[in-house]
Amino acid sequence: MADSDVPVESGGLITNLFLEIVRSPINIFLVGVITLLVYKIIKSRHREPVEIQVEPKLPKLRRDFTVEELKKYDGNQADGRILIAVNSNVFDVTAGKRFYGPGGPYAAFAGRDASRGLATFSVVSGEDGYDDLSDLNSMEMESVREWEMQFKEKYEYVGRLLKPGEQPTNYSDEEEEASPQESVDKPKDE
Repeated sequence: MADSDVPVESGGLITNLFLEIVRSPINIFLVGVITLLVYKIIKSRHREPVEIQVEPKLPKLRRDFTVEELKKYDGNQADGRILIAVNSNVFDVTAGKRFYGPGGPYAAFAGRDASRGLATFSVVSGEDGYDDLSDLNSMEMESVREWEMQFKEKYEYVGRLLKPGEQPTNYSDEEEEASPQESVDKPKDE
């Protein structure tokens, strides 16, 4: 009787399986990959919870701005608020501070009227005075209006960018108007 005809005992089966694995470099590699993947799966399930820092929500801002007043909101002040004007409308873009904040790719627009830059596809900060955009052609003005619509959909509207000598709108009347649900919830003696 040859050695290969001898029945394999249970201890011999494990030994044979081990020998079969270590005889082939491909099998050794596959066992290593499987071991690594199992380790990563187990490690990912036992990870410590990561605390996500939520930035405090800034109070709603509702007012009109002159060019000089708008400059203060470039993301470098204590609260980090960033405002951008597009087509004479001012938007709070603080939620997009990684784009518009200090060091962001569009930081040149922060605290400024971005209309001309958006119309001409230029991120370089332009003039510091009021820009009436009267010299833009129809395609550029259409581009400004499209950008304005995108900003209206994505960011909070704050107010208007005032022309020199123009008076700001009094928005306190809007704040006093309650929504229908707020009116129902308020006691009558208030």
